[in-house]
Amino acid sequence: MRLCQYEQAPVNAISCARASGSGPGLRFRTRRPSPAKTSRTRPGALWRATGEGRPFPAPRATGAAAAAIATEGSMTETTPPTWHGTTILSVRKGGRVVVAGDGQVTFGNTVMKSNAKKVRRLGDDSVLAGFAGATADAFTLFERLEGKLEQHPGQLTRACVELAKDWRTDRYLRRLEAMMAVADSDVSLVLTGTGDVLEPEEGLIGIGSGGAYALAAARALVGQDDLDAEEIARRAMEVAADICIYTNRNVVIESL
Repeated sequence: MRLCQYEQAPVNAISCARASGSGPGLRFRTRRPSPAKTSRTRPGALWRATGEGRPFPAPRATGAAAAAIATEGSMTETTPPTWHGTTILSVRKGGRVVVAGDGQVTFGNTVMKSNAKKVRRLGDDSVLAGFAGATADAFTLFERLEGKLEQHPGQLTRACVELAKDWRTDRYLRRLEAMMAVADSDVSLVLTGTGDVLEPEEGLIGIGSGGAYALAAARALVGQDDLDAEEIARRAMEVAADICIYTNRNVVIESL
């Protein structure tokens, strides 16, 4: 294939010979290629040579990845229901501190109990504690915290720090899924399973499924001088019960 001197487009050899006068005829005859056929390379050959323009199929998962994808739907359908948490609120105002908790225990889509007690006193009744999460895990942590309080009487912060260390490093405790709100006459603290011991602002704590709603309501009410800590906690828990489906109005309050 070569270019004719009169046309800058590929033509056959016979047309070029006739145009230059060296062929059997003197007629000038060219064959213009259509724009769609300018390239002599077939699309299939271009795909095989360079891979351009060919829609490649998505990579196929193999081995363990394929098994996980195949069983993903069935695993989701057979996952057992979980125990949903609660709402725990702690309010500190006017030299008093209260810890309030609702009584609802939810298993999947079913309310299993409506009058559970999730707030209790620890040590020599000088510490208030409320839990959110799995019930068995929470009672295990209550027992551990009582042991730390016996080792460090009157030092709630140090007892919580020691418990958080065990919670983070102990292989058994690391599997416990719960949060705790604890308070004494001096300090209010939040304990988490990641080894955190937090002292919140303004002495207000909200944990559990409806903790954010109760905390927001308590912050809005804490500035009213005619409301004490217990009344603020009750009103805030009512707000949380109206919003959170895992919270009811059977509120238990302990105060110091």
